[in-house]
Amino acid sequence: MITSPIDVKDAKLFIGGEFVDSVSQATFDTINPATNKKLASVAMANEADTIRAIEVAQRTFDSGVWSNMTVEKRAEILCRMSDLIMLRLDEIAVLETLDVGKPIKESRGFDIPRAASNMRFFAEMALYHHAESYEKQGMMSYTKYAPAGVTSIIIPWNLPFMQMTWKVSAALAAGNTVVVKPASYTPLSAFILGEIANDAGLPPGVLNIIAGPGSTVGTVMASHPNVRRISFVGESGTGKTVMRNASESLIPVSLELGGKSANIIFEDADLDEALKGSLDAIYRNQGQICLAGSRMLIHESVYEEFLGKLITAVNQIKVGLPLHEETDMGSLVSQSHLESVHSYVDIGLAEGAKLGCGGERVKGLGEGNFYKPTVLYDVDNQMRVAQEEIFGPVLVVIPFKTEEEAIRIANDSIYGLAGVVWTNDLRRAHRVAAQVNSGLFWINCWYFRDLRTPFGGSKASGIGREGGRHSFDFYTEAKSITMKL
Repeated sequence: MITSPIDVKDAKLFIGGEFVDSVSQATFDTINPATNKKLASVAMANEADTIRAIEVAQRTFDSGVWSNMTVEKRAEILCRMSDLIMLRLDEIAVLETLDVGKPIKESRGFDIPRAASNMRFFAEMALYHHAESYEKQGMMSYTKYAPAGVTSIIIPWNLPFMQMTWKVSAALAAGNTVVVKPASYTPLSAFILGEIANDAGLPPGVLNIIAGPGSTVGTVMASHPNVRRISFVGESGTGKTVMRNASESLIPVSLELGGKSANIIFEDADLDEALKGSLDAIYRNQGQICLAGSRMLIHESVYEEFLGKLITAVNQIKVGLPLHEETDMGSLVSQSHLESVHSYVDIGLAEGAKLGCGGERVKGLGEGNFYKPTVLYDVDNQMRVAQEEIFGPVLVVIPFKTEEEAIRIANDSIYGLAGVVWTNDLRRAHRVAAQVNSGLFWINCWYFRDLRTPFGGSKASGIGREGGRHSFDFYTEAKSITMKL
């Protein structure tokens, strides 16, 4: 049994700067995935609560208290929120670990500091977001960027606080008001941002946070005519539903969806470097990352050598209680998700893949959702385990003979989110990066992000780009104004 070093409080909806019960008084339980015991009760929004939050956000937007505030003042408040996140680093990190099941060293060392960086980055970038102007034949044209309006942000359960701040910070910096729906599996850290917003002086109604079922809350957030932008992160099927709902009111959407990214290892790579990076690329956050390099392609000349090193290293990964500092992998987010991950291992073995290691629940860690890091090898790319997103600590390994074959296998997927290549041949690295169909690509590294660069996927991995100026392009309306000189 994990004992919590913090007092985990029940959560209420955050609407108009106040924490309130849902209209129906309904609640749901959020579960600690490391114990499968209740962690806290959360107010469950319904359609009426969602409409209320959107209407509050609309009135606040129309009032101009935020949308007409100077960009310097907005940036000051958002930077204050960034500082307050870091002041509460340990508290938020522990809560995130308890709710998600990820190792505390990931929450404290990366997720929450990155969340604070998100707030500060977009706050400061807003100060330098400039409009272009042109002169021609006695006329001058310039562009005015205005906040779009009420923005719906729907975030996933795998990286809740970091993902939320990545979206919210840009939308707020652009002058919008926001309604956020965290995932029902992991809602708790989202409501801390409401407390931080109040403490930082964010005007009431600018940020609103509600939790509830996607079938009701999510549907209203994606279809209400007052909503002028939707940013959604989640699996591809739900993304299609969001887009269909948004089409009724012609609401622009940004969709970051699933992935089945290729991690390509050539014979001339630094194999030790490739091994270290590849382990991180699939087993961080228990494999519950859309960017995971979940399809490993290994050149046939080093296939046996690298596979042996890989299996040895995977067997050394420490699966343990999430709050223990030495834990490398914590628990999966739920019992049902663990069962889904395990079912894919069974499917892979039935299809003819071989089990290198893992493939079963971890014993001796109580009732939590702990699963061994798993390697399936001699996989054919047409197998379901190579085509479908497992979203867990399961790596599939595929041999290849030539560069052309590696590129063909990498692109033989409905997804196009990310890719990785490991090679010391600079020309080859850039050839592969250019030809793999993905929104992001890494050469001899993984998961490094410059917030100024575009982020998003192609094909079933999403629509649109956010990051840097691309975020401001999405969260604003551009107006062209022309005058006679």
